[in-house]
Amino acid sequence: MKNTGRLPNIRNVGIVLRILIITNAALVLIAYTLSSGLADFYQQMATISALAQPMILSSLLLYYSCYPLIIKLNYKAGIATVIILILFCVASVYGLLAKLWFFNDFPEFSRVLFCAFSISGLILYYFNLYYRAHSPAVTEARLQALQARIRPHFLFNSINAVLSLIRSQPKQAETALEDMADLFRVLMADNRELVPLAQEIALCRQYLALEKLRLNERLNIQWKIDNMPPDAMIPPLILQPLLENAVYHGIEPLANGGTITIQIYTQLNEIHLVLTNPVDAKNNHQHGNKMALNNIKERLTLHFDLEASLKSKLENDEYEVHIVLPHRKQKL
Repeated sequence: MKNTGRLPNIRNVGIVLRILIITNAALVLIAYTLSSGLADFYQQMATISALAQPMILSSLLLYYSCYPLIIKLNYKAGIATVIILILFCVASVYGLLAKLWFFNDFPEFSRVLFCAFSISGLILYYFNLYYRAHSPAVTEARLQALQARIRPHFLFNSINAVLSLIRSQPKQAETALEDMADLFRVLMADNRELVPLAQEIALCRQYLALEKLRLNERLNIQWKIDNMPPDAMIPPLILQPLLENAVYHGIEPLANGGTITIQIYTQLNEIHLVLTNPVDAKNNHQHGNKMALNNIKERLTLHFDLEASLKSKLENDEYEVHIVLPHRKQKL
């Protein structure tokens, strides 16, 4: 079993920030413990930082370089490898600084190794807990709970739409049944890994084709995806639940229906997904919509940490959801 997710992803800016905060907080605590007063605390902090910061940076750089190989190991082997790399960097930097040290008190090598080992263990344990707290199993359970609320509504409407076509347009009814089968196959699958953006778009088109059967001219779709990178990797079921809510909360309450706009583009190595739909200002039933947004936020955090964001706004009787995530390309 690979350790993807359980070990900190050093190539994620948010993860690096967390590592630096935890490490430096530990250094502050060590300096405070060793000091006898405020002036002594500043002296201890300067001494510890001068020794520790080169060790921290070199460890991060080495971990960054070896990360593609480390994630191929199982979790225990990955933990052992990371700790060995860190201790190697600490020992190397310690040996170099021992010749250049200009402070009065140079700490013992055994104490430095013990502190490095303890802080590394603390950080790895933190990310293990973080992974378990935001594990795909928990997130997927919440997603299934949300889908259980929406699926009967969508299922019955889709079946009725297909039944109305069986005699008059059997070919279209057959295509609709195939779309339903594909859609529910994805909904029931183990959706933990990233998928190509083109796959998510294909799923959304199948879903919208089913909704179009029953809403007819009331539902219009505008795709703005000419600049979409089809090989980009995104969490599955990011757009489809938003479209489902756009139909249910936006299009259905309007007597004349409306247009849902899906815009996808790249900017500064980031993918932007913008979905807009009209809303009836008098019909304020957005609770289900917020459930979907919260679920998607959790899954974005799980996969991308601080590198992804989701914002929504209601303006001029139009509801907009804007998702930004890093451009991860599909590995061949």
